[in-house]
Amino acid sequence: MENPAVAFAFDLTVVILRVAVPLFAVVILIRLYASLRQNRRDERPLIMLYDEDVRKAVPVLYWENSIGRSRACDIYLTDSTVSREHAVLMRRDDGWSITDSDSKSGVFVNGEKISGRTNIYLDDRIRIGTTNLIVKRAEEFEGATRRSWFFKPKGKKIIGSKGLLVLLTLFFLIVSAEACLDNKALRSGIIDFMPFTYGFITIGLMWVTYIFSTLILKRVNFEIESLAFFLTGVGVMISVHQTEKQAIVQLISAFIGIILFEFLIKILDDPDRVNHLTKWVYGASLALLAINLVFGRTQYGAANWITLPGGISVQPSEVVKVGFIFVGAAGLDQLQTRKNLFGFLVFSALCVGALVLMGDFGTALIFFATYLIISFMRSGDFATFVVAIGAAVFASAIVLRFKPYISDRFSAWGHVFEEPYVWDTGFQQARTLIYCASGGVFGVGLGNGFCKNLFASESDIVIGILCEEMGIITAVVMAVAIGALVFYARAITTRSRSTFYSISACCAAGLLVIQLSLNLFGATDILPLTGVTFPFISAGGSSMISCWGLMAFIKAADERTYAVRRESMFRSKEE
Repeated sequence: MENPAVAFAFDLTVVILRVAVPLFAVVILIRLYASLRQNRRDERPLIMLYDEDVRKAVPVLYWENSIGRSRACDIYLTDSTVSREHAVLMRRDDGWSITDSDSKSGVFVNGEKISGRTNIYLDDRIRIGTTNLIVKRAEEFEGATRRSWFFKPKGKKIIGSKGLLVLLTLFFLIVSAEACLDNKALRSGIIDFMPFTYGFITIGLMWVTYIFSTLILKRVNFEIESLAFFLTGVGVMISVHQTEKQAIVQLISAFIGIILFEFLIKILDDPDRVNHLTKWVYGASLALLAINLVFGRTQYGAANWITLPGGISVQPSEVVKVGFIFVGAAGLDQLQTRKNLFGFLVFSALCVGALVLMGDFGTALIFFATYLIISFMRSGDFATFVVAIGAAVFASAIVLRFKPYISDRFSAWGHVFEEPYVWDTGFQQARTLIYCASGGVFGVGLGNGFCKNLFASESDIVIGILCEEMGIITAVVMAVAIGALVFYARAITTRSRSTFYSISACCAAGLLVIQLSLNLFGATDILPLTGVTFPFISAGGSSMISCWGLMAFIKAADERTYAVRRESMFRSKEE
């Protein structure tokens, strides 16, 4: 630009935008998680069981409660005639029921021994061993109950869903403006407003989803979707200066992911329906991997790509992540009566084995880590955990022996700036670290970086682009936004309607964090480079779709998601 005044105004605007982007990102992250922590029901019992022998009130806090002599049970009984895991007390849409967990002495309701799931009502008498419990209203309980540290007591509402969306809208507009005012515009004096097109599409998709969720589905919460759009929007805007096709793919994939998200939430509405569908998901997941093994083509070192008509490439293994958690989680009544993990162990071995045969070791590692989380949450057995770790170490030794290029990555690990790795297997990580540092606190501006010229910069090492162009603050915010999901998922498990929700939410959050860690630490040489994506941010339609699908498990675990269906906590016999 030849006019000094115009050039100064341009530079000043660019500086303001570069500072505003990370500051807005921080504010959105804080407000978003503050909203997740608020507006929850009191930690009061749902119903109460009165032990008439010792005249003690036992609060029932969860939708599914294990009853037994084991201290790990939700309702702990000291009666020596009670089995360690004797029964399961649960609530469904048709009221409360109790199930015998293959106990030695059985469960009696009003003097009759039950078989299978049996409904219970107010003032019913339940005999477990020699302990007699009477079903009472929650209002009759006068003691104190524990509160999760994550959630705040009811108080002044900090920000609502509309407020979050307004902040996100402003954020996307600022990011779009920054993407328009790149160095090319400064040199030529011609501003390309194409980034605003993608920004407006992202904003429109976000608001349409919100309207559909609140007005059509009557949902009272939108924070999980807001978080997903926050990350998705950043991923789309980073793609704008890569290739236009890539940005379009990201948006289309986000749209498909939202459809999957809503579909899964509808399916997950009924825990019993989920249990019936598990075998079908089991078969479909294995079928997808089998198709991939037969027809997959090699790309980026792994034969995990399928080419569809029209030249569209997909990764079935990304979709199988959703199926893996669907199959791995289960209701408490199933877990109590089916102690072994053999079925899920076989499924996990087949999934991981198929990924190893494809050469997709990064995804195989994610699946294995998720298996550990699921198996421990289902059984609580450290022995199973240790055996699985030992098997993984043995398998890893075999892989390193017969896959030289994997061994080369381990050789370069921690030495990427040293000869000869700096020009070979450590080239990507070395350059990524340099570009991360060059971005500084606020970044050099979208489209102005050099990291995008590296191989796989839009996927495996996207953290380089994120740090270089948007700054270290924004990069940290994106990572924390995903990482904090673990704490949220863990906190809502005490309020979930089924153990299925508890396991699936924790494992979905855990999977995302494991994937994030492998991507970040691999690209920055803290771990060997594994070639997995940064959730929502990295380019890749299949990855985007699976990330939205995983968020559905976390959303479904939040009791507010189905709040409009809550009428009464149990029905009387007359009803």
